[in-house]
Amino acid sequence: MENALVLAYLGDSVYEVYIRKYLIAKKISKVNNLQKEAIKYVSAKGQYEQINKLINNKFLTDEELSVFYRARNHKTNSKPKNTDIITYKYATGFEAVIGYLYLNKNNQRIEEIINFCLEG
Repeated sequence: MENALVLAYLGDSVYEVYIRKYLIAKKISKVNNLQKEAIKYVSAKGQYEQINKLINNKFLTDEELSVFYRARNHKTNSKPKNTDIITYKYATGFEAVIGYLYLNKNNQRIEEIINFCLEG
């Protein structure tokens, strides 16, 4: 299995592409508005909220939870600029799950997770 932070690095970009496609499908046509909306989902705070929703609703498999915890607990020397360390670590865990699923070619599961997160 890849390094947890490598998974998060990949997951960050995969998640952002899904969110951008989702927002474009909502017929948001101005780039500035797309960016403002995207930040609500792809920011550390947005990802923190999504992973908590997934955990609280027992939506993740044991394997996905294991990836999340491994990434969340990974020691890092970097400090987040716009958020606290706990939010940052949870967001990293969320991204790692997406990256892990992507590397394992499990796009259907990525879509299930993202669709669940986007539900009201």
